[in-house]
Amino acid sequence: MLFDSFDLVSALATLAACLVSMALLLAVSQQLWQLRWTATRDKNCKLPMPKGSMGFPFIGETCHWLLQGSGFHASRRQKYGNVFKTHLLGRPLIRVTGAENIRKVLMGEHTLVTVDWPQSTSTLLGPNSLANSIGDIHRKRRKVSRRTEAHTESTVSTKWTDESFTKWTDEESQRLSFTMAVRVLLGFRVSEEEMKHLFSTFQDFVDNLFSLPIDLPFSGYRKGIRARDTLQKSIEKAIREKPLCSQGKDYSDALDVLMESAKENGTELTMQELKESTIELIFAAFATTASASTSLIMQLLRHPTVLERLREELRARGLLHNGCLCPEGELRLDTIVSLKYLDCVIKEVLRLFTPVSGAYRTAMQTFELDGVQIPKGWSVMYSIRDTHDTSSVFKDVDAFDPDRFSQERGEDKEGRFHYLPFGGGVRSCLGKQLATLFLRILAIELASTSRFELATRQFPRVVTVPVVHPVDGLKVKFYGLDSNQNEIMAKSEELLGATV
Repeated sequence: MLFDSFDLVSALATLAACLVSMALLLAVSQQLWQLRWTATRDKNCKLPMPKGSMGFPFIGETCHWLLQGSGFHASRRQKYGNVFKTHLLGRPLIRVTGAENIRKVLMGEHTLVTVDWPQSTSTLLGPNSLANSIGDIHRKRRKVSRRTEAHTESTVSTKWTDESFTKWTDEESQRLSFTMAVRVLLGFRVSEEEMKHLFSTFQDFVDNLFSLPIDLPFSGYRKGIRARDTLQKSIEKAIREKPLCSQGKDYSDALDVLMESAKENGTELTMQELKESTIELIFAAFATTASASTSLIMQLLRHPTVLERLREELRARGLLHNGCLCPEGELRLDTIVSLKYLDCVIKEVLRLFTPVSGAYRTAMQTFELDGVQIPKGWSVMYSIRDTHDTSSVFKDVDAFDPDRFSQERGEDKEGRFHYLPFGGGVRSCLGKQLATLFLRILAIELASTSRFELATRQFPRVVTVPVVHPVDGLKVKFYGLDSNQNEIMAKSEELLGATV
């Protein structure tokens, strides 16, 4: 019995010693990890490094970020200030908040900073994408892409359909945005079965776009690569079949313009460049538009007085009669963009629920922000969402108040970089006109619906990683015959390029 007790005590002592040793080893390794990055400071600059934590070796603070979502950045910002260092997705970075700080980063493109994305994002989007191009190559490709964007707002007419739907979910929002991108923006004619498969695959691609760059079986990174390869095969097939589907067509879609503009600039896109550009175009239209559409519907549900004011504006302009939209042909692009209160509503949705948190850059030389140094070679992520949330120019910043963008108040006019839902500088989002026009069309459709309500007891919790979205989706029930998914799709096809 005595020996048994001794063995138990010995085992417990050994276990305790192991735990203490592991804790000490972890603490020492964490300190060495912190020192490893502190040593990268530019010794020729007297300014200190930004405050912050680098987390644990190799994984950094990625787990904290994934678990806490937007709360992670808010807590770090409160603790360390508007410029702090961290380690996410396998690499160190400095996160930047504040209009003046962002102005310096965006205006320093090609001199202070250059484009940079997490390894997983860069690999999945591909080396030929606009997001990954730099210098003259970026300028030329952006020029081509700008013509593509301008094309989406060309000649306008309207057509109507009669099929109605009775419910809207977050997935429906994503599906509608994806279908718009594939059929309207790119002119692909694929079957419903193929569209479902493409949509499912693209969701896998987007879900793993910002993942740890660990290429192992069953990892998110590997899943994203498989989804990208499947997408590229389907897209190549659609591109090769496109001339056959375009016979008798009297218009050019965005992909046509992309290829024609490249030829006019003395180059011809390879199939690989076309595939990567196509995926990038779909992503630009899909991710942000689907997120903003859901946010728009949710805010109109939360604020019925805003919805009623939208209806009043439509009635005052003669666009809404007895709960029905105007006759065919009257809802033109110039009419839509002239609706002032509608514009305020869309801007406020994008301020409070900016779909994309920010963007990445790499410091080309050491420079100063907020009294600290940004060492050469470090990744910099500027935060759009945090800047909106902390900007001093917005009164009662947490309130949904479209009138803050009215001509009388014009809070967004007090500083250029306080409001930037689509980024800024030479790399501002090319899809911003497409996204805002689609949101306007959707808002008009919602305002013309007799009634719609939340189909669940409570509003869903919203998270911000990788884009703003409800955790369990948004479920809405519609009543009335004038608002339907096919109608929105039809109007999108005409208004986003009638010539589509």
